[in-house]
Amino acid sequence: MLLPPRILRRLILAPLVIVVTVFAIVTLPVWVVVTFAASLRLPPPQRRGLRFAWFGVAWLTLESAVLVACLVLWVAGAFGRDRQQERHYALIRWFLTKVYGAAVQIFRLTVDIHEPPLTEEEQAARLTRPVIVLARHAGPGDSFLLIYHLLSLYDRRPRIVMKAALQFDPSLDVVVNRLPNAFVPRRTAESGIIDEIKRLSSTMDEDDALVIFPEGGNFTPRRRRLAIRRLEEKGLDEEASRARGMDHLLPPRPGGAIAAIESCPSADVVFVAHTGLDDLITVGDVWRKLPVSAHITAKWWRVPASRIPKDREARIRWLYDQWELIDDWISAQRLTLR
Repeated sequence: MLLPPRILRRLILAPLVIVVTVFAIVTLPVWVVVTFAASLRLPPPQRRGLRFAWFGVAWLTLESAVLVACLVLWVAGAFGRDRQQERHYALIRWFLTKVYGAAVQIFRLTVDIHEPPLTEEEQAARLTRPVIVLARHAGPGDSFLLIYHLLSLYDRRPRIVMKAALQFDPSLDVVVNRLPNAFVPRRTAESGIIDEIKRLSSTMDEDDALVIFPEGGNFTPRRRRLAIRRLEEKGLDEEASRARGMDHLLPPRPGGAIAAIESCPSADVVFVAHTGLDDLITVGDVWRKLPVSAHITAKWWRVPASRIPKDREARIRWLYDQWELIDDWISAQRLTLR
């Protein structure tokens, strides 16, 4: 889908969100009655209508608040005030904290994060080095949760490599375009995205975290087959063979990750695995299958810069090694739930 020019997104989509928010709040009693009546036909575990209506209104209200705050910050910036970047990161932190709180209340969301114990040297490095975060991409809201934890728990300023289509979300569009981020269009080969990743990575300091999703999208069996076929067509038989051995992940695309590592050789690399809502891929899946109590389990581990392989081929094999660890961990987590 073609993304409209920025000026049209600002003049049409952003005001539209505020109008829709006001309409949703005014008509909320009607939505409550309609969704409650519709849910009576379903067994209790499937009565999700009220929860989705509640969360939808909360989301729209927060979106509108962010847009108003962005307007205020834009006016303040026009008069020469500084610290605009910090204010926008604080705004994102506030928004994601509220969204996370709403998800906890409405969907009974719980998140367990397993972190490895750190040595004194690693603890010191954690505070003095930038990091490159390579994360699995699956399930609804995984990127929001990751950014929330980077901002709130680890006090990092995330720089995100994300799909250009996310700019259809007006508040996200406004905020992230005022911060150092990069958007990946559909035709990545012609996008110059590698140069953008190099730019983001090369200018990081100890407070920054560059976030990349090397799979390029959510896992589906069809995408997995197509990804393996592309590797085979390129003659990458070893990578194709290793991709066939992973049941839960798409094979990683190494270009962006390697470009980031090369451009910021002092950065440690953090790998993030998570599972819990993997089967909820489409909006229909979320509507039909979202459990009464949503639970996500996550694990991350940190690889110091000194332990990252130095040449490209070794780095590709190393990246596949880490992806196989994530795949094995997901398999083990699913076995414990049976």
